[in-house]
Amino acid sequence: MIKAVIFDMDGVLIDAKDWHYDALNKALNYFGHNISREDHLTTFDGMPTREKLALLSRDRGLPNGLHKFINKLKQQFTMQITHMNCYPKFEHENLLANLKKDGYKIAVASNAVRNSVRVMMELSCLDQYLDFYLSNEDVKNGKPDPEIYDLSIKKLKLMPSEVLIVEDNFHGLEAARLSGGHVLQVHTIDDVNVDNIYAKVEEINSQL
Repeated sequence: MIKAVIFDMDGVLIDAKDWHYDALNKALNYFGHNISREDHLTTFDGMPTREKLALLSRDRGLPNGLHKFINKLKQQFTMQITHMNCYPKFEHENLLANLKKDGYKIAVASNAVRNSVRVMMELSCLDQYLDFYLSNEDVKNGKPDPEIYDLSIKKLKLMPSEVLIVEDNFHGLEAARLSGGHVLQVHTIDDVNVDNIYAKVEEINSQL
């Protein structure tokens, strides 16, 4: 039986995928670099910033010595965008409130840095429903490595078969599947609602 739901954050609970894309490009533009929309969707989406920068250095000659400065700039720009655009969404509050009421454990496992997760959860008023959240700073390897989901399941003190993971992009989906948990793929944050989540939970439970 499903006893917990683990959510990715960007593109699942928070419509922040373009926020990260725009913030990183704004920082990269200072140094003559840019990630195209196509490359973002096919290669970079869902990767931690440090891995995106490493890829840009390997393939496009971005100096490694700029990584720390660009990452800091990117985080500042992300926070500016977040405070302008992040707000509570009824469908998500309703979903998490119902899950909590029905006794499910709830966690967030994100490839974003810890401060971004904290601020977005607070501004969206979802932090009050969470048992915990994990960021890319809590693991050595970001998605598509399953480490963050393995750690989440361990912290929940559950078996993978007792957990539903909600993800949207290929890096996250790969990590979720490798963890052994049940996986629900969503395409937009609007797919994350009471009807869809509970229908998936009921489908899984009916097969046990």
